[in-house]
Amino acid sequence: MFLIIILLISIFSSTQFKNIRFTFTEANLLPDSHIQNLIYNKFTNLFGEEGNLIVIGLNDSLIFSRENFRKWTTLNKEIEKFDEIDYTLSIGNLKSLKKNDDEEKFDLIPIKFNSINNEKLSIEKSLENFPFYEDLIYKKESLVIRSAIFMEKKIVNTNLRKEFILDKLIPIIEKFENETKINVRLSGMPYIRTLNAQNIIDEMGFFVFAAILITSIIFYFFLRSIKGTIISIIVVLLGVIWSLGTLGFLQYEITVLTALIPPLIIVIGVPNCIFLINKFKQEIIKNNDKIKSLKNVIIKIGNASLLANFTTALGFATFIFTDSKILKEFGIVASINILGIFFISIILIPIFFSLLKKPEMSELKYLTGKKTIYITNLIEKIIKSKRKLTFTVASFFFAISLIGIYNLKISGNMLDDIPKGKEFFKDLSFFNDEFSGVTPIEILIDTKRKNGVTNYNNLKKIEKLDKSLNELTEISKPLSIINVIKFLKQSYYNGNPNFYTFPSRQENLFISKYIKNSESKIDFIKNYVDENNQNVRITTYMKNIDSQKIEYKIDEIKKIVSKIFPEDKFDVDVTGKAILFLHGTKFLVKNLFLSLFIAIIIIALIISYIFKSIKMVLISLIPNILPLIITAGFMGFFQISLKPSTILVFSIAFGISVDNTIHFLAKFRQEIFESNCNVSKSVYLTIKERGIGMFFTSVILLFGFSVFMMSDFGGTVALGGLVSLTLLFSMFSNLILLPSIIIYQKNNLIKNLKRLVN
Repeated sequence: MFLIIILLISIFSSTQFKNIRFTFTEANLLPDSHIQNLIYNKFTNLFGEEGNLIVIGLNDSLIFSRENFRKWTTLNKEIEKFDEIDYTLSIGNLKSLKKNDDEEKFDLIPIKFNSINNEKLSIEKSLENFPFYEDLIYKKESLVIRSAIFMEKKIVNTNLRKEFILDKLIPIIEKFENETKINVRLSGMPYIRTLNAQNIIDEMGFFVFAAILITSIIFYFFLRSIKGTIISIIVVLLGVIWSLGTLGFLQYEITVLTALIPPLIIVIGVPNCIFLINKFKQEIIKNNDKIKSLKNVIIKIGNASLLANFTTALGFATFIFTDSKILKEFGIVASINILGIFFISIILIPIFFSLLKKPEMSELKYLTGKKTIYITNLIEKIIKSKRKLTFTVASFFFAISLIGIYNLKISGNMLDDIPKGKEFFKDLSFFNDEFSGVTPIEILIDTKRKNGVTNYNNLKKIEKLDKSLNELTEISKPLSIINVIKFLKQSYYNGNPNFYTFPSRQENLFISKYIKNSESKIDFIKNYVDENNQNVRITTYMKNIDSQKIEYKIDEIKKIVSKIFPEDKFDVDVTGKAILFLHGTKFLVKNLFLSLFIAIIIIALIISYIFKSIKMVLISLIPNILPLIITAGFMGFFQISLKPSTILVFSIAFGISVDNTIHFLAKFRQEIFESNCNVSKSVYLTIKERGIGMFFTSVILLFGFSVFMMSDFGGTVALGGLVSLTLLFSMFSNLILLPSIIIYQKNNLIKNLKRLVN
């Protein structure tokens, strides 16, 4: 019956795979009601999605040949023909404005480039006459050129974006590169997000495979059992199927966090298998009766495993109480499937072993072998004779870690985790250096009245802001209607580049007549001013800098804005995905520590219920909190920032660390009853029976999480390394520090323990 139930759930889970969706935008870490989300939504309602720009660029003199320039122009025309593209801006389709005095309007005319000879064009000389395009389409100092490709805003956050970039855009660019031998740089937020999302998808499958392979190899190395290894693989594979099925059934997106759940289920499921199989073999050695041994496993280990998995699930379930959607989804799926993997292991392992032959003595040798005895004896020796040294070392690490924590920083840079070895990161660096980045920052100015943007005084304020922004480092030349107005003035004066300046009030009156009669007006201004001429946007792009600099830069922009636009007359907001991500990371950190605090309280209550002792609660929390403090200190010393990809280190490590504590304390409680409150004897008996299982589990988990260090994402590498490090400290804390404290405090605990027994 149980096998049928598990089979049916697994089949149902597999049918939900079709509903699994992969995210096509950055995870919104803020609640919908957050002020930053409201500001961003106001902007997108007026101007649409801001992250729709793809840029392609090159720095190669070969482009100045007539043939290569023709091919570059053809490439840009082909890109513009795609349905997914709104329009493109490139050297091949640049337009100038010509003053038409007869009709008092401006005519759009294509820019023609002068010839040096029959083979080459003088592109740079021709572009000198059009400062409007400088730093937008070309870089004067380095002669770098680029094209701006604006995607249709409606598809930027859909699967169509992925299909276009991977199946259409990249192939035709590669074709151009092969034909011309010119290296094309490709970047922009839609492109970066697409390749990042694809990397997450690719890595999730790799991590599931690698986690199963590595944990299975180490599992077999320790337990020397092919049957046990195969059974464990079946258990964790079913756990993966259930977790993916849960994601599909709930129709949650695969994000940076939810992508971690399948491998997380594997490394949490393996300890269940180890404790159950290890205990089964210990019981076989004691009574040589397979069925009796399996019953004892369920009775003695089942309760402890249930409690351990339940507390771990509760730890992740605390995320549900946060205001972060991404954390809630992670918490729901993780907590459900941690209980699911317990259900699978506690049912399948006894059933499989009941159907198989009793283990041979060769499969039991490791429990009585020299290495096992040496490990348990070493632990006992340290606890008996090195307690002061243990406390000194623990205190030293605690003190040093507090210094490291002081240097711990939060990183809110949305590009921080881009794989540094990938080609698209090199391309990002290219645009970072040449055009001051690709991360958009939007300034939204509400004049609070219809046609307020056309008021000359307001235009003058926008121009003043434009000038001030232009003086800032690490952001690109701002784009706004001011650029257009300067271009119109230059055109009014017959294209003389010396007149590419902001017009006087009188000049503005003359130029306005021409603008009203120009059919091209809407093409220039529609992306920068709303239809009522009440709201205007200024767009700039920021370099890939650390979050401290981002914050400083945003504050700098806000100070400039507040000086120019009085709050009582204008509503001005600085927004964009980069700012949302920055605020979202801070929000996530706050919610993480809130959920961690809730998890600690819940686990404290559970331990209090088991032992009816506040002292026992405090003692049991020390070996679980100390590794977290050491890890935080390590992050501070080695400048590993708190960010969405590393933020789960503490919750994952705490949840797994508590498993070992629960197993130790559950066995210790049994021994206390059987030894009539002999604390020292109970501790040493607990180490003999559970110590080797805790050691095996910690080592397997350490290597299991080290799988993440093979990731291309810096944050995922840090997550794997930090969790492994925390689990290493946790192993020593639970195997050495916890029993040392219990024995050291035995006189203070004895009254409570006797009351418990009675």
